Parts: sequence; C-alpha cells; structure tokens
Amino acid sequence: MENLTMQWGARPVLDRVSLTMQPGERLAVVGPSGAGKSTVLRLLAGLQLPTSGQLRLFGEPQDYLRLDQTNPPDVRLVFQNPALLASLTVEENVGFLLREKGTLSNVEIRERVETCLEAVGLYEVAHLYPGELSGGMQKRVSFARALIDDPQRGDQSMPLLLYDEPTAGLDPVACTRIEDLIVKTTTVARGCSVVVSHVRSTIERSAERVLMLYEGHFQWQGSVDEFRSSTNPYVEQFRTGSLRGPMQPAEH
Repeated sequence: MENLTMQWGARPVLDRVSLTMQPGERLAVVGPSGAGKSTVLRLLAGLQLPTSGQLRLFGEPQDYLRLDQTNPPDVRLVFQNPALLASLTVEENVGFLLREKGTLSNVEIRERVETCLEAVGLYEVAHLYPGELSGGMQKRVSFARALIDDPQRGDQSMPLLLYDEPTAGLDPVACTRIEDLIVKTTTVARGCSVVVSHVRSTIERSAERVLMLYEGHFQWQGSVDEFRSSTNPYVEQFRTGSLRGPMQPAEH
C-alpha cells in the first residue's frame, strides 16, 4: 500500500496509509470496531478498489477488482464464519476451485484434498457434509480449503492468506488450536498472512508484526514482543481494555 486512501462519505476509512509486507511474514491488524480492519482485508482480497493511492500485490498494481482480472493474484480469504457450502461434501468444498478450473482429474483432486485435510488434523471426513461436523471441524475445513494449490500457478507461487476474526466466539482451547493452525497453514502454503483479530492470544500467537489502526492511520507498528510491552497509548488502551485513552466511541 502506498499513500492509499479508502473513503466513504466525508471521512476516509484509510487515510494515505503505506504498508509493505515481506515474503513469509505474518501480520496482525488490530484496532477497535469500525476502525477499518475489514476494509484492509477487502482491499487485499481484491473485493474493492482504493479511492486513491496505489495497491500492489506481488509487485503487480491492482487496478481492477478480482472478478475483472484474467489472472488474479493468489489471495485466499478465511472467513470468520467457515462459509462452507452445505449442499457439497467436505471434499467438494475443499476442492471447489480445482473442480471449477477443470484441469485435474477427480483422483488428483481427491489426493490433494486429503493431503490438505490431513494437514489440519482431519481424517476420513471427506465424504461428510458440513452439517455433520462440529463448528471447530468446519473451521478447520475452511483452513484446508485455503491450503489447496492451483497447479497452474507453479511451485514458486506465494499465496497471501487473509484471516478475518478466525477465533471469534471460540473457547480458549479451540482458540489455541486455530492459532497454531494459522501459523501451520501459512508455513505449509509457503505464503504470508494478515490476521484481523480482537483476541489478544490470537494476535500474539499467530503474528510476528502488529499494526494498530485507528482514525484512518496506522498509529503504531512493531513486533509481537514490542506489542506486549509497548507504552504507546493506543496499544496500552487496546491491550488493557481501558475506557480511558485516545480511542473513544464515535460520536453520532
């Protein structure tokens, strides 16, 4: 992102922000509700275009929405809700992209799906439907779907994985499993990741660098260790949940 602005109405959600990610990096974007974190994900996913400034993914300027591109960048979004298609089996959900492409046989797709399911700790569930799985298992299926490789991209492709509140509403033990899975999925896919989360354990366990977003600007950034100890007023207020500090509810 270079001097990137995203504006709805009079006030910009993102105001001339700049951000560079390194290959293999795991980044967390944090901030209060309504700060624009989901906007960052939508921009990176190619679901909307910035009002001004430039967005480049893997060095390529993003001037068109994802659906308008003939060869969109390898970006994979893991939703807060698993977003599985109830009428399809687990195998059909995970292998959906490959079936749509139509370049692999059913046997090849099945092998790739089983490999991805095993990577997230799921065995012998490929024939089941989402409704037959627990919520935690459905979440892991969505991670397996994010692992599926498109062979047309080649072995050197580095995906960008986007996680939208991946541990929202989960108990602490389930959170730990998902947080470990974020790290593992990013590593197995040989990609880099952006996590949007309010959950402190998720921020600290799944990321290496943290960005604090508020009032359209990145108010602070640093390593996870720095996030744990920073005296920056935005970070301190977010970390402690204090009502006192620079981040206040928007006036209506």
